[in-house]
Order: sequence, then structure tokens, then C-alpha cells
Amino acid sequence: MRYIKLIILTLTIACTGTKENKEERSAEKVLNVYSHRHYDADKQAFEKFTNETGIKINLVKAGADELISRLEMEGENSPADVLITVDAAKLNRAKNMGLLQSVEANTNNKNGFIDADKTWYAITYRARVVAYDKEDVDVSELSTYEDLASDKWNDRILIRSSSSSYNQSLLSSIIHENGTEAASEWAKGMVENMAREPKGGDRDQIKAIASGVGDIAVVNTYYVGLLLNSDNPEEVKAGQSVGIYFPNQEGRGGHINISGVGVTKNAPNKENAIKFIEFLTSEEIQKFYAATSFEYPVHKNVKADSTVAAWGDFKIDNLEYAENPELLNEVIKIFDEAGWN
Repeated sequence: MRYIKLIILTLTIACTGTKENKEERSAEKVLNVYSHRHYDADKQAFEKFTNETGIKINLVKAGADELISRLEMEGENSPADVLITVDAAKLNRAKNMGLLQSVEANTNNKNGFIDADKTWYAITYRARVVAYDKEDVDVSELSTYEDLASDKWNDRILIRSSSSSYNQSLLSSIIHENGTEAASEWAKGMVENMAREPKGGDRDQIKAIASGVGDIAVVNTYYVGLLLNSDNPEEVKAGQSVGIYFPNQEGRGGHINISGVGVTKNAPNKENAIKFIEFLTSEEIQKFYAATSFEYPVHKNVKADSTVAAWGDFKIDNLEYAENPELLNEVIKIFDEAGWN
């Protein structure tokens, strides 16, 4: 299992485990957040939450798998109140491990963006799309994620490493739709078609298209939005060099990644955690996220930012595969056997 090195930004409480200590912590106006997200928009939203409620946020940031392992290790003595990840499968893994609890939060989330058992609530989502070089790619050549493994894309594809939760989630969806054998062949075909070894994040793949390294990249939509709205003219130019294509629109639909939040099983500040969920899913903050991080909002009455909306509506893949976090073991095995670094 690949883990990201833990980065502790702020943690002012000790992980002591007596009943008295937990009662003392629960009386404080604090909220202890374990988060996989790493965006400036979150920092601003969290500061606004503190200003409006007086509840101080103590933040621990790391990869989802490491945060889940930490929760498991800490057990009932964990100081964490909420877990935030950028993929529903990770939240479901924490749920299946008994690390989250069901809570009633007052939200206006769209259908499908609240866990059936209310152990987690979506905050935002992103579409996993194909960004293509407007000059060198005929959009009529594009169709499905599966087609990216065909010979016509040899030495033309740019994509990040297999350790990315975005790619792990995408491969999970392909396993769910087509089976393990077909997914394995797809991963091998993708490796053969890569224009270079996987490296960097999604924005790096788009910049590589602009530099002529490859012709198409598999990326999340919000990264393109960030480039197009950057203060750096070169980043804007890179964003403008690509078109956006939503795969599998004639079939199961385009893949998405959900950012979501769940209340931990032993949360010492449960009521504060519920207030936090309601705050993040409120109309005001949903508009803020849409305009700042260029993610898709989950609130029923909030529309995507104009940059994102310009790419058009798209059919969303059903998310049944996300309810089977055990697919991760098969995903890692397939990536390793394919030589996808």
C-alpha cells in the first residue's frame, strides 16, 4: 500500500484516552479534522466556519489511507471528529471498518450525494475527463475510457501515477463494468500508449500537452478550471490549449470523484461535526467552492461556475463500484502487473 507522508498542520490536543479527558475535549469549542484535501479554498472555508461559529478547527492532513489507518490505530481514543477524503470509495472503506457513524445533517444535497446510511455526505465532485490537444486531436476520435487503450493512441497519452486515488477509482469503475480480465488488459494498453512515464499532478499533464509531449490526458475537471483562472499567463495558455471531452456518454456515463465528509465513530465533538457538515453543504459555501476551486457543487440549487458550465452537461457514471472498497486490492495488483508506476 502506497502512503503519503503525514503532514500535521495543526493539532493542539493530545491523543489521551481517559473518559475524563474525552469529556473535557467535548466541552471545548473545537473540531478536529482529518483531511485528504489540500486546497486553499478549504483553508478559507474553514476560517469562515470558525469566524461564524467560534469553533476552532484543528487540522491534520495526509493521504486517505494513512488517515484511515491512523483512525483504526487510535480507536476510541482518537481525537478526530471528521474524516474528509477526495474519493467515495475511501469513505466507504472507513465506514466498512466501523470508523464512521451515521448522523442526521440538514443538507440540500442532490440525490446520490449522501451515503445511504448517512455515514458520509458529499461536499463537491469532479469529473475525470479527457483533455485533448485542440490542434492535434480530432474530437471525433474520442469515445470511451476503454478506447484509450487502443493502438491509435500509442505514445500519445499523459496520465499521473497509479498511486493517485483518482486513477485507482477510475480503474475500480472499469473492473466493476467490464470485469478483472478486461480491466487488466486496459491497464496494459494504457501503459503501452503513454507518451512518458507517469509523473506530476493533473495540471502537469495539461502543461505537457501544451509543450507538445503528448496529445491527450486523463484529468479531473477542476484542475483545468484552476489553470484557466490562474494569475500565471503561461498556465492560462496551457488551459486554453486543450478541449474537454466526457467519455462513455453513450454508455454508463463519465467517471466522477466525490469529496466527502463523515463523522468518526468516537467523535468527541459530534455536534460541532454536524454543524461543520451543514456549513460545507450550505448554499453559500457551495457557491464559494464552485467559484474558487471549480468543482461541481452538490447542493440542489447551486450551479457550476461559468468556466466549468461552458464544457456542457454530462451523464454521470453510476457509483455502485464505490460501495466496494475491497476492489482496491485488485486495483493495485492490476496496476503493478501492468507496470503502471
